Amino acid sequence: MSSASSPLAQEPLLAEESLLNATRRRAFGVMFWICAGWIALVVLLALLASVLGLQNPTTENYNSLNQGPTLAHWFGTDDLGRDIFSRVVYGARVSLIVGFGAMVISMSIGASLALLAAYRRGKIDLLVSAASYVMLAFPALVAVIAIIAFWGHDLWKITLIIGVAGIPLVFRVVRAAALGYATRDFVVAAKTQGAGDWRIITKEILPNVLPAMVSFFLIGVASVVILEGALAFLGLSVQPPTPSWGNMISESRTYLSQNPWLALFPSLAMILFLIALNLIGDTLRSALDHQEGKL
Repeated sequence: MSSASSPLAQEPLLAEESLLNATRRRAFGVMFWICAGWIALVVLLALLASVLGLQNPTTENYNSLNQGPTLAHWFGTDDLGRDIFSRVVYGARVSLIVGFGAMVISMSIGASLALLAAYRRGKIDLLVSAASYVMLAFPALVAVIAIIAFWGHDLWKITLIIGVAGIPLVFRVVRAAALGYATRDFVVAAKTQGAGDWRIITKEILPNVLPAMVSFFLIGVASVVILEGALAFLGLSVQPPTPSWGNMISESRTYLSQNPWLALFPSLAMILFLIALNLIGDTLRSALDHQEGKL
């Protein structure tokens, strides 16, 4: 039997792999995994809300107005007798769709243009960069409010408008990260071996920029969720009775002195979700910076 295939020879390799996995877990920390679990729970509840046997979030019950938390209504009821827990869970759908949907649009277009511009440079980089500067010159929040007020505030329209508004910012961030890799030795070596532009961008540059993109994506989702909440206060988010965290907080202002639960639970859900996203994004960015320092 060869020494490479013996159990004794494999033990150091297994020990080294276990040590590496343990080091990675310690690098992220316990809070990272707690936050990741919370994000997963929120997403899972939002996806499965219709099959969890929750009360209808739009059904009014005038026998249970502005009640506090009970066994029948875990988070209490609102001014129309609707179950707050059910509305918080269903409201997560709107915030998640707008947050993740808008950032997918921004990242898909902005990151693609950024990788191309950083790699090709020249006229392509000059043209796309100039266009991004022009878009950034306009106040994004004012533009979003004006377009939504004029075009309408259906869920898909809100998601699309915010997604397009975020393209220039994503472009600037990803381009700055990609420029550091576009002239590295492994990219030059791929060029000399005859690799095409598409292969170099997707196989050489993108994997190195991806951790920064993921970190910025998560922080961007948190920012979009806050923006949706701000739009709800202006009456420009999805319209009642469809629940969202933003319009639930907005609707609670009238009855806040009578029923603080109206604002407490959707605010708490939003705050914890935002903290978790930002902590995960910051942890990933710190891990990326640590890896860069070793290069």
